[in-house]
Amino acid sequence: MELLTSRTLHEHQHAPNRFAVIPTLTRLDADPNYTGKGVTIAFLDSGFYPHPDLVDPVNRLLVYKDLCDVNASLDVNAGGESWQWHGTQTSVVAAGSGRLSDGIYRGLASNARLALVKVSDKGQITEENIARGLQWIIENRERYNIRVLNISLGGDEDVPCSQSIIDQAAEEAINQGIVVVVAAGNSGGEGKHSIPPANSPSVITVGGYHDNNQLEQSRLDLYQSNFGITADGSVKPEIIAPAMWVAAPILPNTTLYDQAEALSRIAMAPDYQLTKLARELGSVAQLPAAHVEAHHSMIRALVEAELNQNKIVATHYQHVDGTSFAAPIVSSIVAQMIEANPGLTPGAVRSILISTAVRIADAPTMRQGYGVVDARRAVAAAKAEQHALKTVGCGPPRVVDGVLVFLFHDDNAETVSLAGDFNGWDPSRSPLTRDISGLWQVAIEAPRRGRYQYKFLVNDERWLEDPSNGMKVPDNYGGLNSVLAVE
Repeated sequence: MELLTSRTLHEHQHAPNRFAVIPTLTRLDADPNYTGKGVTIAFLDSGFYPHPDLVDPVNRLLVYKDLCDVNASLDVNAGGESWQWHGTQTSVVAAGSGRLSDGIYRGLASNARLALVKVSDKGQITEENIARGLQWIIENRERYNIRVLNISLGGDEDVPCSQSIIDQAAEEAINQGIVVVVAAGNSGGEGKHSIPPANSPSVITVGGYHDNNQLEQSRLDLYQSNFGITADGSVKPEIIAPAMWVAAPILPNTTLYDQAEALSRIAMAPDYQLTKLARELGSVAQLPAAHVEAHHSMIRALVEAELNQNKIVATHYQHVDGTSFAAPIVSSIVAQMIEANPGLTPGAVRSILISTAVRIADAPTMRQGYGVVDARRAVAAAKAEQHALKTVGCGPPRVVDGVLVFLFHDDNAETVSLAGDFNGWDPSRSPLTRDISGLWQVAIEAPRRGRYQYKFLVNDERWLEDPSNGMKVPDNYGGLNSVLAVE
């Protein structure tokens, strides 16, 4: 992969080099006035390191829990273990202060507090430990005011929620008021479904896209995220976020960290100092010994090749790929939303993220869910939301006293109608009315047993599948219909 370059973007960055990726704040045109202040994000991952972007200038790490070693603690003098890099990068992508980049590569939730839960035993992760981690977060949610949970790992295989201890724990976390955001996975291709907890009906599963590291681009490309219909019949993912060209920290106390520093120093040197620095730092920079005496143009080319190969974008950062990093970007947006409106429930957050996302016009709907997350619109909608929406996002339509009740939420809607197999796809037969809680509702006579497809028609112009019902099928027009099973 060729690393795009820029000589201007980071002129004011600490220890810059000529390689650059677009900061998340700029890439998403996010609102810089919200930084997750007052919100705690929990991260359930393989391991962590107390990175300067999390502890400087203010230590925002509220708690560290190692499920495999009760005596373990985060130690800045330790580290460099392979299993620490993933959780370090996901947490910094979401909530890093950008301390080592003069704020350039800060996360959208740079003032959020963090609860870090390690679920691996030297890199080995079991479903039992993932479930234990979820349970610990549930039990300690009030103590640490945990409102958001990011999970960028998963269990073994796609099974119904009732058969997965991970999915059941994730659903319980949501019932207890925690927004659970999960990476979809990176297997790509139809049939590669998300695994627990990404297949859990009520979590926000995040797939990926990329923009080729360019702001001015007419088309976004989909990442090779897991997608499709899960064992429970839900369609995943719900939304997609950047999964390539994401700036993340290089783990301190590692060979790559030392190499990146050495390469950056050489890259910044003027030509007359290049040979001298190459002799001094060539070994750490892993430059071929035979070339450190070469002409300065050759040395510079070698340095740039090493920077490119290792995806180094600044002295202490590299760019990373995967839905593991798309998920924490969404988690950071959720923290912004809750800062803007602390009364939001998980159902409200889910509804807002879905309603403000924008689909890529020419891309398969099944692969992108409701589309590209829109950070600025989501925060604006969260700020304006006036309803608790405790029932939104918690399940499909339900039969109550012989009638089938449908719920829908959109404060900007002027009219909402229901159309499906049960009413001849005639929206005029089933208009919804908005109640004092802010929900649009309609009750129809419960149809006979069977499976029915349906959609909502909003403002007589926009057809939309039911955001609170994960069961969907292709509608043969490039979109999806929601599916209702009446028993």
